Amino acid sequence: MPVELQGSCHCGAVKFTVQSSTPVPYQLCLCSICRKVGGVGGSINLGAHSETLKVQGKENIGIYKAVLDRDTPEEHIASSERNFCKKCSSMLWLYDETWPELLHPFASAIDSPELDIPDTLVCIKLNSKPAYVRLPEGKKVTYEDYGPESLESWHKKNNLYKA
Repeated sequence: MPVELQGSCHCGAVKFTVQSSTPVPYQLCLCSICRKVGGVGGSINLGAHSETLKVQGKENIGIYKAVLDRDTPEEHIASSERNFCKKCSSMLWLYDETWPELLHPFASAIDSPELDIPDTLVCIKLNSKPAYVRLPEGKKVTYEDYGPESLESWHKKNNLYKA
């Protein structure tokens, strides 16, 4: 059975709940978008079922669509929408109409339940990481680009999927 995630922004203007079958924060993305919108160390996104999202304070939500391949001839706007609090700038979740059934809450926005600690952290997009950004301590697997598994396949492989 999916887990109900309860989250909020830092100032409390936005609160939300969403059901997740993939609630373990195992994958740290170090791409330039995640580092710049989520903080120096990158972002960890969870998976959730978009149709279960309930929000208080919708009027305080802003949406950022990232610029991809910035300052190149291939520059374009991402289809994904990063939802954040307009008052305190906390990143809340990512949504992409390409996969309308999915929502990706930022682990940093989850207040409850206490998220499980993965045995191994997967660090992706090292090809975007500047030298000054250090990887977290502990057991980890690293990938220069994206890893081979989706959030769902990783959770299923590790018997952590909440059907």
